[in-house]
Amino acid sequence: MKKVGLYVMSLFYFLAGLNHFRAPEFYRPIMPPIFPAPDLLIMLSGVAEAGLGVLLLFPRTRRLAAWGVIALLIAVFPANIYMWMLGGEAFGVPDWVLVARLPLQFAFMGWAYIYTRVDKN
Repeated sequence: MKKVGLYVMSLFYFLAGLNHFRAPEFYRPIMPPIFPAPDLLIMLSGVAEAGLGVLLLFPRTRRLAAWGVIALLIAVFPANIYMWMLGGEAFGVPDWVLVARLPLQFAFMGWAYIYTRVDKN
């Protein structure tokens, strides 16, 4: 089951990263205005997500990639807070969806943390 979770997480981050290039306009309203060069940050976070998704697949890079995912989730947390502050109406979703996203980020961190441990098998 741990392997299935790894493959699902890897695919999730890889596809999410590619989406930054496919639909950058989706991410622009999420970027807090205090961050400079939002388009560059969108692209860099896309590269990071896609790259970490790939690196999760390889035993030699898995632990580092999992820590990278955790760091990335921490780095994008201000965007999630900003999105919540703008309200669901701005994004066409109910407010509860944006509230639920906040603790979900910690669940994703916990999921990644599983793969930071040395696998004894």
